[in-house]
Amino acid sequence: MKNIFLSFIVTLIFTNMLFSQDLQTDKFETKNGELAINFVKHGSLFFEFNGKIIHIDPVSRMGDYKNYPNADLIIITHHHGDHLDLNAIELIKKKNTKIILTQKCHELSENLSDVIIMKNGDVLEINQLEIEAIPAYNIEHKRDNGDPFHIKGEGNGYIISFGGKKVLIAGDTENIPEIKALENIEIAFLPMNLPYTMTPEMVADAAKAFKPKILYPYHYGNTDTSILVELLKDEKGIEVRIKKM
Repeated sequence: MKNIFLSFIVTLIFTNMLFSQDLQTDKFETKNGELAINFVKHGSLFFEFNGKIIHIDPVSRMGDYKNYPNADLIIITHHHGDHLDLNAIELIKKKNTKIILTQKCHELSENLSDVIIMKNGDVLEINQLEIEAIPAYNIEHKRDNGDPFHIKGEGNGYIISFGGKKVLIAGDTENIPEIKALENIEIAFLPMNLPYTMTPEMVADAAKAFKPKILYPYHYGNTDTSILVELLKDEKGIEVRIKKM
């Protein structure tokens, strides 16, 4: 019995070491307790709040989802392979996990159960969270055939309210009017990789318009994040935080 207990403790410590070495985490106080944001890579994140785990765009090649906590809620922004990964979803899905996704995602993953389809403008309450789906699309950056990389109405960004603290997960988008018109955003994740989403100048333009208190550029690939820092250095109300994404 003693050896079994010792083995369990060693396994637990080893798992926690893997978990902690793989992730960067920021923590914030809300009216309903602590919010922890775990940065995986690219567009993949997960939140810990009120005893619940909320995964955003889990993708296997971005992180070790075998060692991440199982999800109470999974939120998918759109159907591209660097955001929708059925294998990663299966690794973290529990019996009662709810999955929020778009209609296009649902068409590509019809075998998933407990799904909630949200379209631009929808609002719902789940797990003591208020979640609003907002547009995410390209205006300027397009494919060779003239189609935007992300078509209006196909993808979502999400505003999630954690104990009154609003967090924007913008998804794959540019500095569109719907984002620039937002208000009272505490924490914002804005994508910054070319040619698919925003330039640093576009991110700065959006941030100056809706003024999040904390801005995380994410999904930025090889984009030079120092350009964004320089562009926003005189915006006293916006703190730019750079993570390895």
